Amino acid sequence: MPEVRSSGDARIYYEDVGRGEPTLLFIPGWCTTREVFRPLVARCAARHRVLCVDVRGHGESGGGGADFDSDTVLQDLLTVVKASGAGQVVPVALSHAGWWAIELRRELGAERVPQLVLMDWIISEPPPAFADALRGLMSDRWRETREGLFGMWLQDVKDENIIRYTRDVMGGFGEEMWARAAREISSAYAREGSPLRALFGLRPPTPTLHLYSQPDAHEYLDAQVAFSTQHPWFHVMKLPAISHFPMLEVPDLVAAGIEALVSARETYMNTNLDAASTPPA
Repeated sequence: MPEVRSSGDARIYYEDVGRGEPTLLFIPGWCTTREVFRPLVARCAARHRVLCVDVRGHGESGGGGADFDSDTVLQDLLTVVKASGAGQVVPVALSHAGWWAIELRRELGAERVPQLVLMDWIISEPPPAFADALRGLMSDRWRETREGLFGMWLQDVKDENIIRYTRDVMGGFGEEMWARAAREISSAYAREGSPLRALFGLRPPTPTLHLYSQPDAHEYLDAQVAFSTQHPWFHVMKLPAISHFPMLEVPDLVAAGIEALVSARETYMNTNLDAASTPPA
């Protein structure tokens, strides 16, 4: 499996499979590993080159022996893209890895990053309960807070693979990584306001697809549909899944959504992406 040496002499490992442009760059979120994308890699590599990364300090990638932040992870991802020789890259980001996807678009530009795929993210401003959870993860209540998150994410879930991934893989990360994750996620929301606002600020606008399954709340979907009506470059696909891991639960539908975006088959790709619009509230 390919690796690159990044800052702090950290080894960053990634899979490199398939052929075809654009290259899909799968980015797991905090306290997850590239294993979460395994069903998607097999499906998407039939049509595209796929790079699937273990970010710094996760999975098989080293941490460099010191604390690190989102900027460090971004530089690691840029190093992977450069080493791979990929031309156009479409980030496919799980949850708060979406912040790195947006930064990749800012760093590499619209020609190199023509589209974005975001998965199961709090794409609006974070609700108070989530902000409280982030504070809890940075306190001596971190374990209790993490268990509360796991309980919410696994509510009504029967799939043993999803339960195992959450309990064993995500649960295998300790206090330091969960606190780091909460710190960096909190910082991103404080700086950007919301992912929708950050996406609105990209010029030219970047065709973006949000694939998600939870929360199963009408108002959350309605707000995204309203945003997409005003901003034709943004699209949302609500998936028929009960977990926060639709790539494990309904991988065929997720792969189809990704392919629809990158192959530009949808009619929205013919809209005027430079049209003036208003930012999200």
